[in-house]
Formats: sequence, structure tokens, C-alpha cells
Amino acid sequence: MTKSNDTPEKPLILVSNDDGITAPGIGFLVEVMKEIGRVIVVAPNSPQSGMGHAITVGNSLRLDKVDMFDGVEAYECSGTPADCIKLAKHYVLKDEKPDLVVSGINHGANTSVSVLYSGTMSAAIEAAIEGLPAIGFSLCDFKHDADFSHIIPLVKKIASEALTSGIPQGVALNVNFPAISEQPIKGIRVCRQANAHWQENFDQREDPYGRKYFWLVGDFVNEDKGEDTDEWALSQNYASIVPCQFDLTAHHALSKLNEWNLN
Repeated sequence: MTKSNDTPEKPLILVSNDDGITAPGIGFLVEVMKEIGRVIVVAPNSPQSGMGHAITVGNSLRLDKVDMFDGVEAYECSGTPADCIKLAKHYVLKDEKPDLVVSGINHGANTSVSVLYSGTMSAAIEAAIEGLPAIGFSLCDFKHDADFSHIIPLVKKIASEALTSGIPQGVALNVNFPAISEQPIKGIRVCRQANAHWQENFDQREDPYGRKYFWLVGDFVNEDKGEDTDEWALSQNYASIVPCQFDLTAHHALSKLNEWNLN
């Protein structure tokens, strides 16, 4: 697309997240995206971590325009990250198609099996379902005041390359960065998702009224020794990129199931 004077227009970049529109991470992401494109924000009005790919079907959705980012059109949504992408595409941007959708920067890692629970990645994957190129960015630091400064050049580099070279149809990129340390990040590795899991338990507690409640606790267990995984890359101080898809078919199991006596 070009302007009337043949000057190329900046790419249109849709920004969302799951930590909520007031989270520091999305502020950093907006500032980086402003350097390479025209930015519009549609993000949850409250934290939505761990929502996975939930959508709102039994309640109303509210969308309010807010003045939170300098020079950027922004909206806060009462729904989930996936809701934000749907409303952005079909209502806010109904006459335009984003050149790129970016989600994050998440406060905390979204590696291995965690991608299934991640609201950050659900926004990116929803965009991929809608036929839009998308990236989810996460930093391995859960602190609200996490330092994002060391990853800004890498975020810009990955987003710019996605705009230039393209992302395969139906794919969303899951990008994770190591937390800031004395050593600079070594580089970027394209990886597979580590075969790891959460070893979970429910801690039974008691509220001030003597009523029982439960709190999910657990440890992350990675028994994958491969040196081509997101977990390995991050442990070696690399940023990781994992291409993700929404087709959950276990293709390797089709031949086995076709051997069943089902007729």
C-alpha cells in the first residue's frame, strides 16, 4: 500500500497482550513497534494470564477507547486475549488488515507446554487463525518491574524480519528471551518446543472464615535433553523462536487408529 505521493505507508501493527493494558511489558512493545510501523492497541483491561484460548460467549464484551500510549490509538477490552484479537479484526480494524500482530511482552516465560495455557500466545494464535502473521513475545522474568531494555533491539529485529520475509500461513511465532543478566544475550535460535511438563499439586488452605480453598502449586519438569529446544536455548542465554500452529492433529497416530476395528 502506498500514499498518494507514492511514499510507502508504514506497516499496520496490532498490539495486544495478556497481562493487561497497564502492564509495563506492553508499553515497551508499543514503543518498539512505533519505530517500525503504525500501531493500534487492543488489550485486556485486566490481567488474563493462564486464560489459554478462552473466548467470551455467555457474557457481554466491553471495548473502551483509552489514552495510554503517546500518539497511539488504543482500546481496552473486558474479555480475553483471544477476544481482543477478534474485536480488533472484525470491529476496530474492520476496513484494514494488520500487516503484523504482536502480543506481549509477557512478564514470565511461555516455553514448552506452557504455550497451551498462555494468554500471550492465545492472542498470537488467534491472529494466525484469522490469517494474520503473528508473534508472541515473552521475557523470563515474572516481576512487574522487569527490565526489558536488553531485548528491545531483538524484538525490533524479529518483528522487522517477519514483516520483510513473512511468516508461514497458519503459524504464530513463540519468542522467549532470557532475563537481563551480566552477560548479553548470545543470539537467536529457531527451536522446537521442549517435551516438558508441570508436576502439579493443589495446596489446601483455609480462608479467614474457616472455609477450605485450594491453590495450584507445582514444579516445572524438563526431561528433554535435546539441544534444539526452547528450554535449552534459554538456559544457554539465547533467545528462542518456536513456530506454533493451531492444527493439533497428532498425524503420527492416524495410522495406528486406522488399525482399530471401528466398523
